[in-house]
Amino acid sequence: MSMDQQSYDASQIQVLEGLEAVRKRPGMYIGSTSERGLHHLVWEVVDNSIDEALAGYCDHIQVIVHENNSVTVIDNGRGIPVGEHPKLKRPALEVVMTVLHAGGKFGGGGYKVSGGLHGVGVSVVNALSEKVVVKVRRDGKIYEQEYRYGAPQYDLRVIGETDESDTGTTTTFQPDPQIFTETTVFVYSTLLTRIRELAFLNKGIKISLLDERTGENATFHYEGGISEYVEFLNQNKEVIQEQPIYVEGQRDMIAVEIALQYNEGYTENIYSFANNIHTHEGGTHESGFKSALTRIINDYARRSGLVKDASSNLTGDDVREGLTAIISVKIPEPQFEGQTKTKLGNSEVRGIVESLFSEKLTDFLNENPASARRILEKGLQAARARDAAKRARELTRRKSVLEVSALPGKLADCSSKDASICEMYIVEGDSAGGSAKQGRDRHFQAILPIRGKILNVEKARLDRILSNAEVRAIITAIGTGIGEDFDISKARYHKVVIMTDADVDGAHIRTLLLTFFYRYMRQIIEAGYVYIAQPPLYKIERNKTVLYAGSEAERDEIIAGFGEGAKVNVQRYKGLGEMNPGQLWETTMDPEARTMMQVTIGDAMIADSIFDTLMGDNVEPRRDFINEHARYVKNLDI
Repeated sequence: MSMDQQSYDASQIQVLEGLEAVRKRPGMYIGSTSERGLHHLVWEVVDNSIDEALAGYCDHIQVIVHENNSVTVIDNGRGIPVGEHPKLKRPALEVVMTVLHAGGKFGGGGYKVSGGLHGVGVSVVNALSEKVVVKVRRDGKIYEQEYRYGAPQYDLRVIGETDESDTGTTTTFQPDPQIFTETTVFVYSTLLTRIRELAFLNKGIKISLLDERTGENATFHYEGGISEYVEFLNQNKEVIQEQPIYVEGQRDMIAVEIALQYNEGYTENIYSFANNIHTHEGGTHESGFKSALTRIINDYARRSGLVKDASSNLTGDDVREGLTAIISVKIPEPQFEGQTKTKLGNSEVRGIVESLFSEKLTDFLNENPASARRILEKGLQAARARDAAKRARELTRRKSVLEVSALPGKLADCSSKDASICEMYIVEGDSAGGSAKQGRDRHFQAILPIRGKILNVEKARLDRILSNAEVRAIITAIGTGIGEDFDISKARYHKVVIMTDADVDGAHIRTLLLTFFYRYMRQIIEAGYVYIAQPPLYKIERNKTVLYAGSEAERDEIIAGFGEGAKVNVQRYKGLGEMNPGQLWETTMDPEARTMMQVTIGDAMIADSIFDTLMGDNVEPRRDFINEHARYVKNLDI
């Protein structure tokens, strides 16, 4: 038995408070009792296993979702200690399971670093479950204890023997439906995404997921850790350097890992983590990384004579264009701040990240002149584009109140100035635009017809995008500005509705528009302002009765409703232009009768990769995507 094995024992389990509080105010402990809180229970248990892995004792974690929506987590760590707790005179396992804030993470003796946001531990899972069973394999024995609503059902008991080398903990819990009143159903894709992330962030650990409800399963194991994460995020992009740059180091108990790789795209994707928690709002680790990156690339640019003086320095935005990076730090006492507690506040981290990364990046640039030159070229291009975009952006700024002509000429605006009720329809083509203009309610509905395909924003820089008349008309009409000028409070409409034909071209234009909003006006999607109109596909007439159907199934149902042998006339709309203004109003634009789809960001990483797949330069992933989804295509107009 090693010293470490010896020292992680009952005496390190400190007691801080009781479980009743958790059942009274669960949101305080797990964030919410909705779907998000439900999944948080899994992460509390998994985090314990990850902590064992970080300490060097566990390399395989299994997560199993059972048919009744209970979950089992199995690890091969040391097993939760079972010896008697010196103060409470109960087995340490029972204390860990029933006392809040009891665990080897307090007092610094058991673990140097531990994951988990709230630090409340597995006892919270116990408090919020109707039943929990824990089995510990340790010292050649298998121990077991069962709990209901947090209370032990019997004393810890030995239920069998096992090999001395077989150690670990198995926890099975059934969430309490009295607490999780919205849902007690686990979502496979949510578990999968986070488990993959944990495997990336903790290299060498094998984590598997099995869903017994459907048989779906996956195993993740990345020896390359976050380097492989960066490659995963860049998989559909043309990369500038073959291998990601990888930096690893430790200072004053703080472990830092950084991986970065440039691609030919124009957006930056930086994801930072502290103790495996995604710090959406950034923090000291991210700012240390950013300032080092900007400084070192500028130093290199001046050394190589490509940038002459400080006035033409590259900005942070220039050097981050097309960058995909992961920053992961592990800290003994993290301080989380910000709106949603996802910003790292530890001030000492900034300097540590900055100096470690500066050193390694300088070495990389010196040792790889070809890659260094390409990265630098990318930054210089971005700087040139920034100047051009600044000039182009000035064209899209709305002029003063006196010059109302700044609104695009083809916009048929609405009369109301109350943005909260105003809607703007972006309609493809003049004939549909004409129908929409005549059929709308002028008081609150504006129409902006656009021609054909707008620019593919995936393949163009901001300056070229802004010189495109269609795109400029959209930006000016919406009124929020773009890029650094963006201001959501200036939005002139709280509904921006994409209305395209129900054919392949219409779908393409819709994707282009969504890509544009996603890349350059993401906040209007986040605010819930973007919608997709759902025009009908069929018009069904019998005598004087006219009904509309949005799908084949709906069409068949309507026809069946008329009874057998009824003479029915069915027209399939190829495009919006085939509807007269009255029909367009009553099927697609009348708030009383229409259906519209609100666009949400969903998971930004996934949305991003679909746009890349469909719009990027690589043909392979696009072909795979089309082959995979071809079977879902219904109405293909060829």
